[in-house]
Amino acid sequence: MTASSSNSPSRGDGSDPVGDGPDLVALIACGAIAQPAAQAVSQWGLRVDVYPLPPLLHNQPRAIPGEVEALVVRLRHRYRRVLVGYADCGTYGALDEVCARLEVPRLAGQHCYDLYAGSSRIEGLLADQPGTYLLTDFLVKSFFRSVIQELGLDRHPELRDDYFRHYTRMVWLVQTDDPDEEAELRLLAHAAAARIGLPLEEIRTGLSGLERELLRLVGR
Repeated sequence: MTASSSNSPSRGDGSDPVGDGPDLVALIACGAIAQPAAQAVSQWGLRVDVYPLPPLLHNQPRAIPGEVEALVVRLRHRYRRVLVGYADCGTYGALDEVCARLEVPRLAGQHCYDLYAGSSRIEGLLADQPGTYLLTDFLVKSFFRSVIQELGLDRHPELRDDYFRHYTRMVWLVQTDDPDEEAELRLLAHAAAARIGLPLEEIRTGLSGLERELLRLVGR
């Protein structure tokens, strides 16, 4: 199983998804977690096709429910079940309304950070320092595109304080267990923190939390 940004998944065994069969499931996933989700379902040998939505939707979360609904409607006649690989993700209950109305379950939690580190741990980090900016591996990789360019800081660095004045630290939730990848990501994480002038801390989370929640959603 692999995921692509074109909403055109492929199976882990190399065959094309056809959207039929008694056990086939579609997972509409946030682009920020689509790849680890696809790797997990491939590892478990699940008949799940992963359909990623653009990760930059996180910069306009009000658009997430509509995008999810449109893809659910498009896919539901081809699959036995359609699942939603999003937490609330800043929609303030609007995604839950869509999921309830269409009778499709979603991942638990308020955001993907909960899936990686657990909601109580995230709550503790934010209680300790409310000005905590959280990074995932995906956000480390895409920080320049999804944050610096999207906020216009590459063109107008003087806007830094407008966006980040009240932040006091950056915390990277480390998912990878590959030493080489971790070393590369660490360089990028430090560069991201330096770019906006925050100290960087690391917390190793792995992918087990996301994997458990995906298994629950799929029903294994």
